[in-house]
Amino acid sequence: MIWGIVPAAGAGSRIQPLAFSKELLPVGSRFDGRVERPRAVSEYLVERMIIGGATHICFVVSPGKSDILEYYGGAMGPAHVCYTVQPKPAGLCDSIFHALPLVHPEDDVIVGLPDTIWFPDDALRALPAGELSFLLFPVERPELFDAVATTSEGLVEEIQVKSPDARSNWIWGAFKMPGHTLRDLHTLWLERKRQDEYIGTLVNEYLRRGGRAVGIRAGSAYVDVGTLHGYREAMHLLTRTPANKSAAELIPQIALDRVRAEHLNLGA
Repeated sequence: MIWGIVPAAGAGSRIQPLAFSKELLPVGSRFDGRVERPRAVSEYLVERMIIGGATHICFVVSPGKSDILEYYGGAMGPAHVCYTVQPKPAGLCDSIFHALPLVHPEDDVIVGLPDTIWFPDDALRALPAGELSFLLFPVERPELFDAVATTSEGLVEEIQVKSPDARSNWIWGAFKMPGHTLRDLHTLWLERKRQDEYIGTLVNEYLRRGGRAVGIRAGSAYVDVGTLHGYREAMHLLTRTPANKSAAELIPQIALDRVRAEHLNLGA
């Protein structure tokens, strides 16, 4: 089983005021049959997780974000959708660990940010199963993000959290790990008295203690839609991205492929 964890409990202060959760900000559009409708920004991440193999999506929401439940309901394409509540915003680490009780140690977990848009939409397929791996994207201003320094073999040396002296212009946009690694990180986080707000500082300590992570440079474009500037960038990115088969078109094919795979396994 592959879980997609979507941390969606933040207040979205950079782009407020809105009359709804920032994860539902309309960006671009999609077609339901012949009907075109606005697309919520978080749909891009959810669809990319499904393309990357996620069978279950868990939104981590704050108590006041019932509009996300109403929007997504219990399913998105072939993936089951569920929710867990983070009582108050307390950083990315705290958010993703609220989904921990749902994850079996042998499951794989994908984590992404619901106010981002990136390409290619199938980039998560490049992340290996069974180890901690970061999907990397090139950006012009790495100091605004979490830059990832790697060796020539792709091993992560350090994650530089919004550092003005970033050694790399490659940032992480999503990451994947087995469930038992998520548990190990949670144990380390508790040992450090929950001081880590950002996943980068926690992973740095994990690496210092002998852990391993890899950085996969499979991303080509990345935009943070959490600001007005980022929103405009996202609209520009969507207009100039080649109109290949969209994620919405790919999801039904993924579901069909799974049915075929299950049929072959049953017949083996």
